Amino acid sequence: MAPASSFPIIDMGLLAGEERPVAMDLLHDACVNWGFFQVLDHGISTELMDEVEKMTKEHYKRVREQRFLEFASKTLEGGGRAAENLDWESTFFVRHLPEANIAEIPDLDDDYRRVMKQFAAELERLAERLLDLLCENLGLEKGYLTRAFRGSKGVPTFGTKVSSYPPCPRPDLVKGLRAHTDAGGIILLFQDDCVGGLQLLKDGEWVDVPPTRHSIVVNLGDQLEVITNGRYKSVLHRVVAQADGNRMSIASFYNPASDAVIFPAPALAEAAGGAYPRFVFEDYMKLYVRHKFDDKEPRFEAFKSMESQSTKLIATA
Repeated sequence: MAPASSFPIIDMGLLAGEERPVAMDLLHDACVNWGFFQVLDHGISTELMDEVEKMTKEHYKRVREQRFLEFASKTLEGGGRAAENLDWESTFFVRHLPEANIAEIPDLDDDYRRVMKQFAAELERLAERLLDLLCENLGLEKGYLTRAFRGSKGVPTFGTKVSSYPPCPRPDLVKGLRAHTDAGGIILLFQDDCVGGLQLLKDGEWVDVPPTRHSIVVNLGDQLEVITNGRYKSVLHRVVAQADGNRMSIASFYNPASDAVIFPAPALAEAAGGAYPRFVFEDYMKLYVRHKFDDKEPRFEAFKSMESQSTKLIATA
């Protein structure tokens, strides 16, 4: 396993001063060579983050722990392929945009709902700020990436996956979360600062993403790879089950609207040739849910093939 000592950590406070060019270069290098980075001094208060962490861990203990342990023990008893295809995680999902559903999720108390809504609003602002920084590094007009995500209703899809990775009695048998790339746009993760397990694949080796207090881990999804025409790439990552400790993970996905049409930015496609297809995000997601844990390249190729067939039909009509 490769060391995590060189994992890119970007202090966003530097963007307001003389060291902005250095920080922007580090951000660009992280997007080109890692597909992952951590940000500090990101504008979200540490008090809010501490409150979110406290309430999330309390909620798991009070509501979800016993359910998960009963389910997991039955699966481990079966062994074999059932265990191989199990992700050792307890999760629930919150949708923020285009329409919020947090009021409908059972077993959340009012204070937890309030704090999660506040946290989501901060993450939405941070995601859009980061996308504009990516535009700057790519030579795209400010706002290009956020506009590309908005679809016909003028809003992206934005939601949060709240996960706990409890201690696993058989980490040799079960993955915390199997290796995959993320389908969407930009992903912002608030992870446990005591219990590790998140790894990314770089240069053929698995690299630990170091737990860092009050940081936000950022990774790029498949849609940004397409829009940037491969300048920036989504990266395989996984969670390794741990024998000790209960790892908290709050991953927020700032994704295109379901009807957003995704294609390489013309300025980037002209420079490097059109290596990526054009498609509707909802269609991509339908393919992704069936092949999440497979390589991403066949997904891109499937849409390139459909695009090619459509062009031929038009030409012969």
